[in-house]
Amino acid sequence: QVRLVESGGGLVQVGGSLRLSCAASASIFGITPMAWYRQAPGKQRELVASLSRGGGTNYKDSVKGRFTISIDNAKNTVFLQMNSLKPEDTAVYYCNAMGTCWGQGTQVTVSS
Repeated sequence: QVRLVESGGGLVQVGGSLRLSCAASASIFGITPMAWYRQAPGKQRELVASLSRGGGTNYKDSVKGRFTISIDNAKNTVFLQMNSLKPEDTAVYYCNAMGTCWGQGTQVTVSS
């Protein structure tokens, strides 16, 4: 069982930036695809960004151009760089590996 630990969440003002990290207990090479999901209060969990084994990326329309998913293979860590944050980005963000393994989540709150 792969263990995923997210960090980097917090409170930020509108227009600010945060970088989320997801440290994996196994080599990223073996557990792709990797993805970031988020869940706002009262809403379903939704896919925000994903990274395939071949390196292709996919983003939710509302975050395109603002969020970037990336990997540091040497550190077995996946990142989500979030810029130009909006109040509607407020949610708990979860790291996912292989579609089945989940981290515990990290809270992101964007204040206006």
